[in-house]
Formats: sequence, C-alpha cells, structure tokens
Amino acid sequence: MAKDNREMAWLQCTETGDLNYRTEIKVAGGAPKIELKKYSPRLRRHTVHKLKRK
Repeated sequence: MAKDNREMAWLQCTETGDLNYRTEIKVAGGAPKIELKKYSPRLRRHTVHKLKRK
C-alpha cells in the first residue's frame, strides 16, 4: 500500500504547549481537526492535545 498522501504531525498539549506525541495523518482533502485526550508527563494527568503540523 502506498503512503504518498500521509504526513507526520505532532500532538501538542493545549495547557503546557509541549509536543508530546507524533502521529501519521492522511492529508488528502485537507488536514483533519484532531483533538485527543492524551497523557501529559509534565502535568501527570490527561489533557486535550491538538494537531500541530511542522
């Protein structure tokens, strides 16, 4: 399977601004709006993380 329409992106914590996670997203048709609750090591709890493209 070809991965020509996929791109690496970061998930950024909305409270601390840290880039904690990397993920691969499909960019065909525009970038999706992603908001996930992920663990923030600095705050030691789950917070909302949003998509940040480099």
